[in-house]
Amino acid sequence: MREGIHPNYYQAKVTCNCGNEFVVGSTKEEIHVEICSKCHSFYTGQQKASQARGRVDRFNKKYGISAN
Repeated sequence: MREGIHPNYYQAKVTCNCGNEFVVGSTKEEIHVEICSKCHSFYTGQQKASQARGRVDRFNKKYGISAN
């Protein structure tokens, strides 16, 4: 690698609004995020799957597909 053209690399501490902290490699020393894998509804299983199930049921009903 050439000298003087690459940014400094740090072990950055990432802090979420929920209080979760973890370490990643970055060109910044500290990173603050609003949402992380500990509090995001997709990763915690808290997402509303009922809406998706309703769409699938409507599709199946519309095209006459039975759930065997």
